[in-house]
Amino acid sequence: MDDIIHLLPDSVANQIAAGEVVQRPASIVKELVENSIDAGAENIQVVVVDGGKTSVQVIDDGKGMSDTDARLSFERHATSKIFKATDMFGLTTMGFRGEALASIAAVAQVELKTRRPVDDLGSFIRISGSKIELQEPIACPSGCNFAVKNLFYNVPARRKFLKTNQTELSNVIADFERIVLVYPNIHFSLHNNGSEIFDLPKTTMKQRILDVFGKKINSELLPIEAETSLVSVSGYVAKPECSRKKGAKQYFFVNGRYMRHPYFHSAVMRAYENLIPSGEHVSYFVYLKVDASSIDVNVHPTKTEIKFDEEQSIWQVLSAVVKEALGKFTDVPSIEFDVVDKPEIPVMGFGKYVSTPPQFKSDYNPFKTKMPSGMGTTGWEELYKDLTSVDSGKIEANPIPISIGGNRIGEWPDKPITVAYGEEDEYRPVNMNGTDDIWSKSSSSDQTLVTDDILSFFQLKGRYIVLPVKSGVMLIDQHRAHVRILYERYMSSMVEQKGVSQRILFPEIVQFSKSEALAMDEIYSELQFVGFELSNLGGGSYSILGVPAGADDVDPVMLLRNLVVSSLEKNGDVKIDARESIVLSLAYSAAISYGQVLQDKEIEQLIGDLFATASPMITPDGKTVATIIEQNAIDRLF
Repeated sequence: MDDIIHLLPDSVANQIAAGEVVQRPASIVKELVENSIDAGAENIQVVVVDGGKTSVQVIDDGKGMSDTDARLSFERHATSKIFKATDMFGLTTMGFRGEALASIAAVAQVELKTRRPVDDLGSFIRISGSKIELQEPIACPSGCNFAVKNLFYNVPARRKFLKTNQTELSNVIADFERIVLVYPNIHFSLHNNGSEIFDLPKTTMKQRILDVFGKKINSELLPIEAETSLVSVSGYVAKPECSRKKGAKQYFFVNGRYMRHPYFHSAVMRAYENLIPSGEHVSYFVYLKVDASSIDVNVHPTKTEIKFDEEQSIWQVLSAVVKEALGKFTDVPSIEFDVVDKPEIPVMGFGKYVSTPPQFKSDYNPFKTKMPSGMGTTGWEELYKDLTSVDSGKIEANPIPISIGGNRIGEWPDKPITVAYGEEDEYRPVNMNGTDDIWSKSSSSDQTLVTDDILSFFQLKGRYIVLPVKSGVMLIDQHRAHVRILYERYMSSMVEQKGVSQRILFPEIVQFSKSEALAMDEIYSELQFVGFELSNLGGGSYSILGVPAGADDVDPVMLLRNLVVSSLEKNGDVKIDARESIVLSLAYSAAISYGQVLQDKEIEQLIGDLFATASPMITPDGKTVATIIEQNAIDRLF
């Protein structure tokens, strides 16, 4: 039997390695920029075309490479960062594996121009699919100029799964931001299709944060700083009042490297307990410095998952530092008493005489005038004879007909309903004899929601609507019910491209970051179809002139921000259509919130609109809107 084990060709091995190292154009930007930082560059330019799908170019003024080094750098496992295995436990550089350039060259067409400051001429290399096509001397500035073109040109299956240009550009910006936030001493710039997105000069750490995310975030940040023998902590955290449900900027860095760490995230959020509403988040920029030998960065190919030797101790330090900042810099509102029209309270001193207060005529009325002749005061009771009487703490209500979705359900009995004060949480049982098919679409006159003479419904704890049916009791989630109603309403408006807008009295200005502004440009037309009236002021600023009808009670700035953030989060989800995603986010933002007390007429309208929808029992994203508790299940409780 012949031997079947063989070595893979280098080109194939490099393509396999590229599957982990190079996932999208953003991966190329990350690897090349990190190499530029390791080379000691002070100016780094990133130029992308079509979000990086057509080309990615990184230019730096670092130390450059010789002819031999330029050629050897594209070989697999070629690196200048480590020399022996023990060097892995004390890494101070960004790249170290020697897989980046070899993997990039295996799945793209690469051109390199490089020169050392001590050399008169540089070197030019062209590689396609791990094959060197050309190497020759060239006159070029000192440093390196990498141009990566036609990513995955030789792997059609992987190129097919690249997202839209806008999505890939958003990913490039996300990785670019993670790097520039760590190195404020380096001048960075980013261009896409000839347009400048970032131009970040050398500055301080806080100013770099403001340059990336806008000046508005300046008022939200509180500084943190602590120096211990175990870890050094610095950075900024947001004030509790600046919390938000979506769009919080949360970054962890250790020894100049971006990382994700859910355990340390819980330490930061623990400090905000009882300070922010449940489900909301705050922004933070936390920079950690530890001994390089106490962490392991070689856990994941992306090098964003890092293991610490003393995680619990660092967790305690981090939590204490954030709590100290919140207590030190957060203003505690003082009690202010209203002194306008305050009464003069005399101070009772020992042995002092207190004068008697002056006497006033109780029946004196300065506005009393003499009534004209011919007018009297008799017969006034006739004016109020038809109004509801209130007697002995009891209220008599007039009969009110109730209908849902155009189907007449029944009427209140002719005898007025009497509700006595002080009888809270006491409900009379109602005998229901209707049909269970309450969401039936039949328009027949004999098909009614409930065939009882009396329909009783009420709101439970500002969250649920309790509706008796034949088989038991139906519980309706008021927030999700409104989501279903608004979703179909907004989707219909978008399809017809005639969304109804509600003008706001005073236009609101909203400022987006660079990445958010790109997402905003992508969904701008869809927002107009839904009912938004927006004016582009330039520089990522928009003026909100109108909001979709039905969403006028929602904060327009927060509503628009949530839509943009949701668009960014769902860019990579091919299962969700862009328009459906926008409409669903809008419906969730504009729907009535939990805890909102509804009047009977509002509940009646909500129920009617709900069962007029196509799928009243579930939300568009598959969550339960209403459920029925069977009568048998209720009986078993007693």
